[in-house]
Amino acid sequence: MGVSLKDVALRAGVSVKTVSNVVNDFPHVAPGTRARVQEAIDALGYRPNLTARHLRRGRTGIIALAVPELGNPYFAELAGAVIDAAAAHEQTVLLDHTAGLRDKEALVSRGFRGHLIDGLILSPIQLEAEDLTTRQEGPPLVLLGEREYDAPYDHIAIDNVAAARTAVRHLLDLGRRRIAFLGAREESARQPAHLRLRGWREEILASGGTPDESLVAATSGYDRRDGAVAMRALLDLGRRPDAVFAYNDVVALGAMRVLTERGLRVPEDVAVVGFDDIEEGRYATVSLTTVAPDKSAIARLAVDCLVERIAAQDGDAAPPARRLRPGHRLVVRESTAGRPADTAEDPARPPPPSVARAQPGPGGP
Repeated sequence: MGVSLKDVALRAGVSVKTVSNVVNDFPHVAPGTRARVQEAIDALGYRPNLTARHLRRGRTGIIALAVPELGNPYFAELAGAVIDAAAAHEQTVLLDHTAGLRDKEALVSRGFRGHLIDGLILSPIQLEAEDLTTRQEGPPLVLLGEREYDAPYDHIAIDNVAAARTAVRHLLDLGRRRIAFLGAREESARQPAHLRLRGWREEILASGGTPDESLVAATSGYDRRDGAVAMRALLDLGRRPDAVFAYNDVVALGAMRVLTERGLRVPEDVAVVGFDDIEEGRYATVSLTTVAPDKSAIARLAVDCLVERIAAQDGDAAPPARRLRPGHRLVVRESTAGRPADTAEDPARPPPPSVARAQPGPGGP
């Protein structure tokens, strides 16, 4: 049998109620008593019954995370960060994926499986504002991603325009002028692809240049194949860029494959920057320079907001809906900086401003 509250109480010389107060972190327990109870808990290896605790509060202790695609490395890594953040609140995470389909996103947002979960973190792609404004009931909801919604829900998103400008500025500082953008889409201008393309345009204009729209390549999706197809199309049309800014890292990796097949060197002939800082980019044959969203901060803010909303259902005060912007940084690797031998003549040359330089090689930052 497992260790019980009574076992802890006997060892600490206190009542079961006092042990319960300590376990549930209630105030008004004398510091000395709390320390004695905690010592007994640690010595006996007591673990609280979280299921029973949640049930007493009328909760399941489960929150849901719904993302467009679990096969995408970014969302897989984000899911891991959300699970870690939820564990700090003694919450279990139920994962779901919507395939980026509006009907499924709307179904999930309205509280599908609401009897199983206490709250939902949703990263929508196609969901529209009316899908949220007509939401009548359902568990507390926190939104992730860059689409703007005029709806009363907490929304966690990095500044995609600013992040894209950081990437393009890095390429311009390297002397690149024919900078392609891979990953344009035709859907709503509130989608991340449009925001990142907007950042591409704004930074080129700010540098005194003129964006070359012939170097903007649309993709049907955001996978390696999509990057390869887009890169191949640009080269087949004779529109060879001297740099590529890709919508995400997997698109960039697909583009780099095609560049290698065509006998072009990265970064000597074409420098490449991705977006998301996925693990695969660190271990590519030519490690990938990338915009790194703070995935840990995104997850932590989302879970903290959701837990706060769940508590508010019990009468706790809840703040107005918030839009929170976690940070991002540019991680410079071989796809723009070159290998160590490329810079041996000037080893003291500092990196461009406002970027983080990773150590070359598969270890990444």
